[in-house]
Amino acid sequence: MNPADEILDIVDEHDRVVGQLPRGEVYSRGLRHRCVFIQARDAAGRLFVHRRTATKLVFPSLYDPFVGGVVGAGESYDEAALREAEEELGVSGLPRPTYLFTFLYDDGAGRSWWSAVYEVRCELPVDPQKEEVQWYGFLTDEEVERRLGEWEWVPDGLAAYRRLAEFRAAGH
Repeated sequence: MNPADEILDIVDEHDRVVGQLPRGEVYSRGLRHRCVFIQARDAAGRLFVHRRTATKLVFPSLYDPFVGGVVGAGESYDEAALREAEEELGVSGLPRPTYLFTFLYDDGAGRSWWSAVYEVRCELPVDPQKEEVQWYGFLTDEEVERRLGEWEWVPDGLAAYRRLAEFRAAGH
């Protein structure tokens, strides 16, 4: 199926479902929907970072410190987190990602979505989807911090990354 044809739930400012439309229309009209962000770490605690392919509908060719994506119509955040993590990492049998928090991402230019942030430990060999991932690596936290100022990152992933740092600094 063409990703633009996937049906998504449209949600309001309180994350309540108010309708359903194809992803392409949701994006073109700037309608609020749901996404999941999963921070994946390997057995050594290094963070999975990837560069999106040039064919992605949103933020093509940018780096991302999370795996994840949109929540399908009728799908829960938890279901989407496991599905997206397994799809993007190219694994099966991943432990269920741990939910951390939700926030409303809004870029002020018509892109807005409810974003649930998760974490998961992936000790399986990864084989990311070629259609989604142009490059990937497991990086130390120090390496990621160094690359924040050098690479062009997806803005929603960067917002989630910063919120996650604040969440952890607050003792969560």
